[in-house]
Amino acid sequence: SEQVDFAGPYFYATMVVLTKADSPYAGAESILDFEGAAGTAQISTIWYTECLPQMTGADVKSASADAPAMLMALETGVVDFVVTDLPTAQGAVIAYPDMKILDFSGTDGDFQFSDQERAENVNIGISVMKDNAFLKAAIDAVLETMTVADFNSLMEDAISIQPLSAE
Repeated sequence: SEQVDFAGPYFYATMVVLTKADSPYAGAESILDFEGAAGTAQISTIWYTECLPQMTGADVKSASADAPAMLMALETGVVDFVVTDLPTAQGAVIAYPDMKILDFSGTDGDFQFSDQERAENVNIGISVMKDNAFLKAAIDAVLETMTVADFNSLMEDAISIQPLSAE
């Protein structure tokens, strides 16, 4: 936010845990059910800095450089789970059908964020050149006409055509 402004948000992200379907953790019902499990997330993300520390007893490993490296760590057994957002996880299970998404949203076992953390790091906006008030206002005007269902539908379309989902 120091170099760009953000229009939106255009997506309200859900943080999830991704594990292997045959993992002993695949039946977890809370972020607190990963005691002793090795986990990671992508470096410089809320997944690593805010979510993993909430998983009491988990063995937090070094952050992955990017999403593909994070997914490869899970796929190859370097870690038992990763924390990511739902769209990234949905794309991952297309590429890696042996992975399972654990979504604890709406339960007491979910990740907790302050309103400020949610606004700054969880809800996803569109980057706009710093101080370009005209462009930011134009984008915001369009986004204000859309619903959460519209945003979710667009994200589902994007996931279906992203490179990992290509046959």
